Amino acid sequence: MNDHKLLLLANKAWAEQLRDERPDYFARQAEEQKPNFLWIGCSDSRVAPDQITNSPPGVMSIHRNVANLVYEDDRNFMAVLQTALERTRVRHIILCGHYGCGGVEQGWKQQGRGAIGEWVAGVHDVYTEHREEVDALPETQRLNRMVELNVRDQLVRLARMALVQSAFAAGQELILHGWVYDLRDGILKPLMTIDANTRLDTVERPQPVLV
Repeated sequence: MNDHKLLLLANKAWAEQLRDERPDYFARQAEEQKPNFLWIGCSDSRVAPDQITNSPPGVMSIHRNVANLVYEDDRNFMAVLQTALERTRVRHIILCGHYGCGGVEQGWKQQGRGAIGEWVAGVHDVYTEHREEVDALPETQRLNRMVELNVRDQLVRLARMALVQSAFAAGQELILHGWVYDLRDGILKPLMTIDANTRLDTVERPQPVLV
């Protein structure tokens, strides 16, 4: 059987199981979404946010792209962020990278070509900012430290965006979280948090959590 048909069969089985367990489940889902989280993560197929957090539908909004980057000129991302802050009013935004990220490596080493090269170019800015620290590490540790530093810099960039600053100024309950997912053990590792009281000009580099 074709792979795509297996997906459709799996979907049918999943829906039937939920209806058996909770007959009103899909009727309630269709009424309104009220997610508590916005997840910004990498598009890597091994890092499925709802699966690795064991979250059912409706708990989190999800935006994914190569190397979990945030750009103010990315209209797709900005629309997701505006919806999360102004309409569904999430209380937590999680920006999550993952160790061994190929997008981060391509951006750091400027190896990307075409659209991917243009997209991950911002990662080289992260490297430039933290070059001394990264270059001082053994070669085997550099990529994963770049992953951590990229999460840090993207989270700070996110916190400085006008939409987030407006939410903070309005007293909206909101916390930004920087996490890294470890493919080797399946564990999410918190790096840092930012809230309305955080001074963005003094945000320190996160301590390495990779062992």
